Amino acid sequence: MPNTARSCLLSALLSAVAVCGGDAVARVFPFGPRHRAVNDLANQFVPFHAHLWDLLRGRADGGLLLDWRAGWGTSFLPDYGTYLSSPFAPLVALLPRADVEYAVYAVTVLKTAVAAAAMTFLLRRLGPGAWWWAAVLGASYALCGWSLAEGTYNPMWLDGLIALPLLCLVGEWVREGRRPLLGPLVVAVCWVANFYTAYMATLGAALVLLVRLAVTDSFRVRILARAAVTTGTGAGLAAPVLLPVLLGSRHAHPGLVREFAPVAGTDFLARLLPVTYGFATPAAFVCTAVLLLAAALPFRRDVPGRERWLWPGLCAAVAASMQWGPTHLLWHAFTTPNGSPYRQTFVLSGVLVLTAWTTPARGGGAAPESGGPGPSPAHGRPDRPDRRAVAGGSAVVLVLILAALPSPVLTPWALLLAGAGLAAVAGALLLPRRGRYGVLAALLVTGTLLGQASATTAYADRERLARLDDYPPLGPEQERRAAALAAADGWPAYRTDPGLPRVAGNDPLLLGGQGAAYYSSHTPAVLTATLDALGGGWTSRGRNLQGLDNPVTDALFGVGARWRDGGVVRTDTRLPLVTVRPPGPPPAYGRSPFRNQELLLGSRVYEAPHAGACRVGTEVFLWAPDATGPARLGDREVRLLGGRPKRQAAMVSLGFQRAPGLRPSLPGPGALGCLDHGRLRTAVAALRARAATSVEVTPSGIRAVLPPGGGTAVVAAPRTAGWHCEGAGPTAYGGLLAVALGTGRTELACSFRPPGLRAGLAAGAGAVGALLLGAGLRSFRRRRSGPGSGPRSLPRRAKASAG
Repeated sequence: MPNTARSCLLSALLSAVAVCGGDAVARVFPFGPRHRAVNDLANQFVPFHAHLWDLLRGRADGGLLLDWRAGWGTSFLPDYGTYLSSPFAPLVALLPRADVEYAVYAVTVLKTAVAAAAMTFLLRRLGPGAWWWAAVLGASYALCGWSLAEGTYNPMWLDGLIALPLLCLVGEWVREGRRPLLGPLVVAVCWVANFYTAYMATLGAALVLLVRLAVTDSFRVRILARAAVTTGTGAGLAAPVLLPVLLGSRHAHPGLVREFAPVAGTDFLARLLPVTYGFATPAAFVCTAVLLLAAALPFRRDVPGRERWLWPGLCAAVAASMQWGPTHLLWHAFTTPNGSPYRQTFVLSGVLVLTAWTTPARGGGAAPESGGPGPSPAHGRPDRPDRRAVAGGSAVVLVLILAALPSPVLTPWALLLAGAGLAAVAGALLLPRRGRYGVLAALLVTGTLLGQASATTAYADRERLARLDDYPPLGPEQERRAAALAAADGWPAYRTDPGLPRVAGNDPLLLGGQGAAYYSSHTPAVLTATLDALGGGWTSRGRNLQGLDNPVTDALFGVGARWRDGGVVRTDTRLPLVTVRPPGPPPAYGRSPFRNQELLLGSRVYEAPHAGACRVGTEVFLWAPDATGPARLGDREVRLLGGRPKRQAAMVSLGFQRAPGLRPSLPGPGALGCLDHGRLRTAVAALRARAATSVEVTPSGIRAVLPPGGGTAVVAAPRTAGWHCEGAGPTAYGGLLAVALGTGRTELACSFRPPGLRAGLAAGAGAVGALLLGAGLRSFRRRRSGPGSGPRSLPRRAKASAG
């Protein structure tokens, strides 16, 4: 097997073994009783992958453009481009839907292994070195702290971990004038897979290219222009997904806006070591072998000064940029992110590994195999750093460890593993490179990597469960609930709401049905505002919307069945998806959700309590958005979790008023509404008389046959940007999609096209045209030059191979 292929396979294997081994030590799913269902992994990634499974198997309500399951009907392409556009995501369809958590875990491990192989290939491409050193350093990159602590429960980010070495490889092609067609295609795949981390990886690859141009004396304006064109063309190819994602963010409910505050320097240094954790500190851990090799480079007198100082300087510059406000914003596309503020940390890990590769031991196959990637040694340096370089690098690492001692995130295990790893790697570098000593050196370095990465994985697993929100893992109870919802499903005649208690933030995607619950970076602002006005609850400052269990909203949104109290409950007080309201202005919401529901319904159905108690026979509803704790009416108790601006408790039922004068016990200030179900049935019957006689939903729209007479057709779906209707432009009716009807109009036909899709398709077509035009011009020039001509880079490549 060629050395490069051997290196890539070994690095992938080491990465998979370290991740799975650490999870096994922590006894975390799928190797033990502790689950992984924390934060966005449970709320977003597993449910979205379950929905992708349904899409690929033809079982979803909706399509690539429109999702009819979550949020009462929302744009799906931005969610697809944010969470599911990775080339690895469709692999979840290979397993049964009930095993989606296993599938997401397998994809996570696979992405980590591919990132290791990609970095290893890049290292072999950049220069010679022992094949096992390339494997260890490539795996060290994939097993960086950012990957183990952050990427493992944000698996979409791991595509950025893969993108950085791929984009650096594109930079090499640009520098050499090679692969003019493949380069933009690689850029496009990286940006489609996950635009957010691909943006950071592109910035990192640009910095690496600048250093490469400087150390190889190939700094040319035309190369920079070629790099810009390659990147721009690749982004253009990705535009059909990229632009809807960007515009989806523009129409989304705003998240938390906070000022960036750099962490203490001691914490920053401590996170370079294994077995540390902190949600708001940079997960900068890389194997001690990387730190030692990178720190030893300035002490290598056999390396030209420019190379000896530019690579460490790049590491220092990237680290410093993470701590300065303006460059922090640049790394994060000029928006301080919600949650962890150091999402670009993998770029620092990447440049540390690239710096370390400049100083590896070079025995055991220093030159790449014939025809393999990468030049031979350019400077005639020795096959390993001398004792002076090893001693200097070890001293620098020791200083970093000592400087991190005051940090509270430092653990005894961090000091023990860092010290042991430093001794092992330094000893390996000083060993002879022949025979058994070479094998011993490889075992010492590889053991350091596996030990530190596995321990860091296990520690992060335990700390995440202790510090982050966690949710019930999927099991028999959830499978029973999903089966019951599927049996009750009647879409589009009526909606089936997955109900309460919640399993995660996107229960309609995870369990089935069609509900209001929805959590995404693209939660539409109009959806949040509408649900808020009607008494809905939310967390994550309005982006994580909860389902609303209320007879009035069930009627308005056509909910005919819902999960409640361990089973499916059906109701006949529901409306079709499309109703016709009389001419007149749309409802103007006020502060009371009880009154807002009545405005949207068009009838008064709530009574005010008398002396703090409702009339006997009415259902008592409580609106206490900021209350936290139990609320009771008789023997019925419900628990509230409110407190704006972070979260808001939903309107809840306290049950029916069974006796006169019975007052509820409340955990805080709130308002009561007494629902008269008789009035509600009368109001629903009146609206049914003016409802659609036929409704057809499609993966990208809705059609309905309406009674004659004119008025305003109202669709029980939020009026999000992207709706287009035949005959008249769509308007909003209490936050819902509406169309004004002429007197003789009896049909409604609306389609949904995410904002930015048309412009993205045009940009993509332009990028394809530019690629084809460029390919044609190159072919024409080759024909004119004759059969003996070749790429400009060939003489350089031949010279490098001859070294």
